Amino acid sequence: MGRRRMVVVGCALVIMVGVMSFPHLLLGSDQSHVKQLIQTNCAGCHRLEGNADSRFTLKAPDLIWAGSKFKHEWLVSWLAGKEPPLYAKSYRWDQSQTAQSHPAVSQAEAEEIAKYLETNFVDPKVKPGAIDMATFSKQEAAFGEKIFKEHACIGCHQVREGDKTVGGPQSTSLADAGRRLKADWIHRFNSNPPDYVPHSGEFVGDVSELGLRYVTGYIATRGWEDFPYYEPWKSEPFGHTSLDRGQVIYKEYCAQCHGAAGKGDGPAASGLDPKPAVHANIPFEKVPTDYLYNVIYYGGRAVGKSPTMPYWGLTIGQQGVADVMAYLKATFKGEAEVAQAAAGSGEGPSGVCPQPRKTAKAPADFLSKTNPLPHSDATIKAGKTLFLQTAQPVACAMCHGDKGNGQGFMGAALIPPPRNFTCGSMMKDIPDGQLFWIIKNGSPGTGMMSFAGLPDDQVWQLIAYVRSLAK
Repeated sequence: MGRRRMVVVGCALVIMVGVMSFPHLLLGSDQSHVKQLIQTNCAGCHRLEGNADSRFTLKAPDLIWAGSKFKHEWLVSWLAGKEPPLYAKSYRWDQSQTAQSHPAVSQAEAEEIAKYLETNFVDPKVKPGAIDMATFSKQEAAFGEKIFKEHACIGCHQVREGDKTVGGPQSTSLADAGRRLKADWIHRFNSNPPDYVPHSGEFVGDVSELGLRYVTGYIATRGWEDFPYYEPWKSEPFGHTSLDRGQVIYKEYCAQCHGAAGKGDGPAASGLDPKPAVHANIPFEKVPTDYLYNVIYYGGRAVGKSPTMPYWGLTIGQQGVADVMAYLKATFKGEAEVAQAAAGSGEGPSGVCPQPRKTAKAPADFLSKTNPLPHSDATIKAGKTLFLQTAQPVACAMCHGDKGNGQGFMGAALIPPPRNFTCGSMMKDIPDGQLFWIIKNGSPGTGMMSFAGLPDDQVWQLIAYVRSLAK
């Protein structure tokens, strides 16, 4: 494995303008008026020049790099008093635990001030184009969210998950960071936070160059509701794929686990648990393109599947992924019988009731959980939509079937076969908490992936629907 330069990621992003005080006067186009206004009324709280210093020696955040930091539309809205406070416990939390509002100026004044800051307070440390957001995908954002949480950034900063706000209120909110902050500035700040606010609780995390991109892009898309996520499967390499090149790649890389004919019997398969997918049983034309791309490019772990499926993107490149996807779709049509896939499992084909399993038992605190949602048609309907269409990283029906009987088109490739939820004699003995734990964490030794990214309410909706299928 090649060496990658390690970089650091900052989690305590001290990224707010702070308290400024402006007299209410209409500014003309002469920027000298704005300069005088800022010097007279801002410098008392904000530093306009100098080097980075500890938060505990400041009255408010520095404006030294404001021009490289803030997006124009948000900055104008902030100065005009149209944005909520960003520090739940004030910038100087050692002095106050109460959020402070920012004095407002007129819209015209806000426009003039913002333009002056953007022109005159540029940070030379920030490299334009440091992160290419035009090629930032949803899968990368998911990786960034994981880094954000695993490296404790969420301990100080709040973000939104669905309709909930989560995270610590210690530092500035990142719920709308994508509206507020320029991505290149976030990237530079994340590279080494003490360069901006040393000795102030700023966290330095150890992530790769790609990790820095992921977490920066994740922060830069928070609150940006219509952000145009990049869809790599629509890129130029997919316009000129080669089945011959795809066949060679399959032989050189995929066959070692999945077998030369896609039977799941490659030389590495004997030591793997769960067993590799039986490609010969999958009609790949039916597999969602985004899912297929992500599992090949980013590996099984990226979509909640087995971590023994490597991430091939860095090895075979975008063209290689495009070629092998084309080969899979042209070669494997799912014509093999499901029974062939299950023959060696000793557990019977999909649809059998009951299905013997050696599923890991959930921890006691999970087993005691019961579905907190009302048993209603609305709850079941919401769960059905998730099951058939919208659950991420992939709809449950792809493996468990549209009827929940374990006979989905991708389920034919799995050993052991997927659960048959219509089997009432089996389902009655599985507690709600066990189902919740399996959905969130996956099931080791099977093809059941983790749906850790699903909000708890959606997991409970799925459980309500699955329960409705039992006969």
